[in-house]
Amino acid sequence: PPPKQGGGPTPPQPSGGAPPAPQPSASEQLTPAALASASPEMQKNMIGERLYPLIHQTQPELAGKITGMLLEMDNSELLHLLESPEALGAKIHEALQVLEAHNAAANN
Repeated sequence: PPPKQGGGPTPPQPSGGAPPAPQPSASEQLTPAALASASPEMQKNMIGERLYPLIHQTQPELAGKITGMLLEMDNSELLHLLESPEALGAKIHEALQVLEAHNAAANN
């Protein structure tokens, strides 16, 4: 590959542009090696990018909020959710109950 200009880190791509690296598909497994080589923050990003489309299938309106709530969990639990549609469904249901309770409290 040609050498990078400037030698610094490359700036983030604008959201309209093509991503610099091919994005992994949701069905592709997150390998422990890929996770191990990433910072904890990047790990959350990688997991979040896979969780969001799964959540969006059932909760398109709240997918972003629910994904954010679930990302508060431990990474090992999140990986389990990616592998188990039943567990993910239960967590989505839990998150919806928390949101409903919060909205009810906010409206009183």
